Amino acid sequence: METEIHYHGRSVNRDEIQFIRDLIARHPQASRWRLSRLLCEAWDWRYASGTLRDVHARGFMLALHRSGHIELPDRKMAPRKHPGRRRRPATDFLLDRHPIRGALNELEPLSLRQVRGDGDEPLFDGLIESHHYLRYSKPVGENLKYLVCAGDRPVACLAWSSAPWHMGPRDRFIGWTPAVRRRNLHLLAYNTRFLILPWVQVPHLASHILGLMARRLSADWEALYAHPVYYLETFVDRERFAGTCYRAANWRCLGQTTGRGIKDKVHKVTLPIKDVLGYPLRRDFRRRLREVAP
Repeated sequence: METEIHYHGRSVNRDEIQFIRDLIARHPQASRWRLSRLLCEAWDWRYASGTLRDVHARGFMLALHRSGHIELPDRKMAPRKHPGRRRRPATDFLLDRHPIRGALNELEPLSLRQVRGDGDEPLFDGLIESHHYLRYSKPVGENLKYLVCAGDRPVACLAWSSAPWHMGPRDRFIGWTPAVRRRNLHLLAYNTRFLILPWVQVPHLASHILGLMARRLSADWEALYAHPVYYLETFVDRERFAGTCYRAANWRCLGQTTGRGIKDKVHKVTLPIKDVLGYPLRRDFRRRLREVAP
């Protein structure tokens, strides 16, 4: 067995794996959900806000179970599945949809508000569901949601999450080996959604928002997750968009996706090919992303 096991930036050695085995043995009636919370409490595995990272812990323990390092109890309740169905965010909110036009400098002062866990999060989710071509999907892992307002009127939404596990153009650009990527992937943020509301028609607004976002995202991330981010990335569907606003904000195109997806086994293109764009937040981003913690 490997000396260390890695999962989403967390490493455990043989002694810690034995601790998890003992934890399971001491609580033979505990569910997987309960065991994940007990592990978080034992290791003080929390977000900066103090909330237990039990979702990550469950995924971590499941990965150890599947690789044969531990044995989890059977599920006490199988998740209910409804093929083709998902819980959609509410979209029946009242909102001023009168057109917003004019020059960028004529807009009322813009504000970027992080709304994850805030009273305006349902509004954010509903706007994405209603107006983004990919619609809303529940984020997995670390994530932030921003509502951009001109005065008191929303004009845009941006969602950020943990970065995809492997992306060839990005990994080559940073200079990552698989081992270093495992340790430092959490230092990247992935722009999963960017929406300018359809009744907003202001030239250069999108690239301006990206610039504002780049100046504050790392601090917001560190405030919630206790670590900064040094690099931003996104994908742009080449059949739909040119990525003009990202390029105008000095994002760099590093290459394209393969169009095969992470579960591909037959080496056939089944997904849209997308441009891979990136934006370093620091001049020394490569050094920081290649560092190996002692």
